[in-house]
Amino acid sequence: MRNVLIIDDDIDLGEFVTQAIDAMGLHCVVTTNAADFWEALGPDTDLIFLDLLMPDIDGVEMLRLLARRRCGAGIVLMSGIGARVIESAAELAATLGLKIIGRLQKPFRIAELEALVRKEQTEQVVPEAECVSAIDITDEDLIAAIERDEFILHFQPQIDLATGGVCGMEALARWKHPHAGLVCPDIFIKHAERLNVIDALSWSIFRLGLSALNRFACFNLQAPILSINVSTQSLRDLSFPDTLLALLRRYNVTPQQIIVEITESGLLDELSSTLDVLTRLRMKGIPLSIDDFGTGYAMMQQLRRIPANELKIDRTFVAKMLDHYGDRVMVQKTIEMGHELGLKVVAEGVETQEQLDFLRSQHCDVAQGYLFSRALPINEFILWMHLYRPIEQSTTTASV
Repeated sequence: MRNVLIIDDDIDLGEFVTQAIDAMGLHCVVTTNAADFWEALGPDTDLIFLDLLMPDIDGVEMLRLLARRRCGAGIVLMSGIGARVIESAAELAATLGLKIIGRLQKPFRIAELEALVRKEQTEQVVPEAECVSAIDITDEDLIAAIERDEFILHFQPQIDLATGGVCGMEALARWKHPHAGLVCPDIFIKHAERLNVIDALSWSIFRLGLSALNRFACFNLQAPILSINVSTQSLRDLSFPDTLLALLRRYNVTPQQIIVEITESGLLDELSSTLDVLTRLRMKGIPLSIDDFGTGYAMMQQLRRIPANELKIDRTFVAKMLDHYGDRVMVQKTIEMGHELGLKVVAEGVETQEQLDFLRSQHCDVAQGYLFSRALPINEFILWMHLYRPIEQSTTTASV
């Protein structure tokens, strides 16, 4: 990102924002009225800071006009009015097809401003561009891929926020497609479930993950706890706990060295048939984690029933928690509730120092995300562990 455009009738604030953005090496233009704003807006404008309260035109009108122009720039809403009003304006902008990347409630801290600019820069660089997220696959292609073991695992580290050390790693499946390259799981997991071949794929993923755990001993490293997501469809099989335990013995891995992740959004229809399996997994000493917590339905009812050890806050809440009141409350209450129930709480999708500082202030237990590392092949992960140094608490306190 190179070009930033600001519209705010407060000249002093405009100059302050400009200085902060210029210090980040970006080009910034400040306007104080709509006419100058429209003249400065161009196809090369990457980011817009928009004050909702202007004397000649209000922010809602500006958003409507930006939508008509099919503006593709990232937009940050600024205002001294209530946070709920800003959120409503952001919701309106989303319905108009605009890209709202954040909100700034005046007065705001320099760190908040810098975090939003960095976020926009990060989103323009896809960290895992090699992972294909759109491809047409046939049933025959997927079945053959499972038979030929064309799937690999990448691993994303999980950081203990109390110590700063690496406490776990999540296994993320990739299809090593012979022509398309690496294919993301969003494409093939649902497809495998529909074809009823998800069990074969799941056990292949478990074998890869358990084999990876054994590699750490070769480098004199303590293997982190391995988290593996399991389809709720696989949890219908009453023999699942015994099969998994036998596989752990085969790879000389203890039940406490893994965590079985179950997606909360997929549990509602399957809970009655899977509760047997989940309970037996816990009885055998295998920890359970509820993934994507907050995105499904009847959350409290499920949480009461499932013998989980861990909650994972979905990345969509973490991404917006610093500038969206509802998401911030969701994160805070999930951490509080999880701790009251004796559960470890993990935050996914942590990308900025400010997000990390907030999670630490709320006593979240574990974090994972691009701030620490993208998902890596096992050899790169082990090298990353050798080089990793804990990220300290930020000391930035400046505000406007």
